[in-house]
Amino acid sequence: MSKRYEIRFSGAGGQGLILAGVIMAEAASIYEGLQAVQSQSYGPEARGGSSKSEVIISDGPIDYPKATIVDALLALTQEAADKYSVDLKEGGVLLIDSELVTKQPKGNFKVVSFPITSTAKNEVGREIVTNIVALGAMVALTGMITRENAEKAVLARVPEAFLELNKKAFNIGYEKALAAQA
Repeated sequence: MSKRYEIRFSGAGGQGLILAGVIMAEAASIYEGLQAVQSQSYGPEARGGSSKSEVIISDGPIDYPKATIVDALLALTQEAADKYSVDLKEGGVLLIDSELVTKQPKGNFKVVSFPITSTAKNEVGREIVTNIVALGAMVALTGMITRENAEKAVLARVPEAFLELNKKAFNIGYEKALAAQA
């Protein structure tokens, strides 16, 4: 029987959550040699409405491409935390932006929080890489993909002019998540 791991990136449209999911799926399939599928959903508004990206990773065939019992959830908005934490499995991991999710959902899961958006803006220098900071954090928290392979996937997806910015964002997110869970 193959092991299935479900990851959901959630927040608002325009936060780059779909790209983060695509990169994670590519890291798993191209660089780790695992099976992976990514799906997405967003509200009628292209920017600002509810958005989610799901990644299923498995060492065997994936017979259903949607997340049903989520192992790890990223919530970049309060609405996303409230709406999707009910799907988080017992013992799962909830990563929240500590400045945007002020009321932590209740459940038997591990909550890891740090100011993800502010980190992108103040420590990396551009708020637009919030999704890459969050991706680095999710890679650190899930352990499904090596740091090196995830970084390769990030760098393969971004324009050359932004390689260093995205590399910095990914690594800061990775380190912040490790520090926040300690």
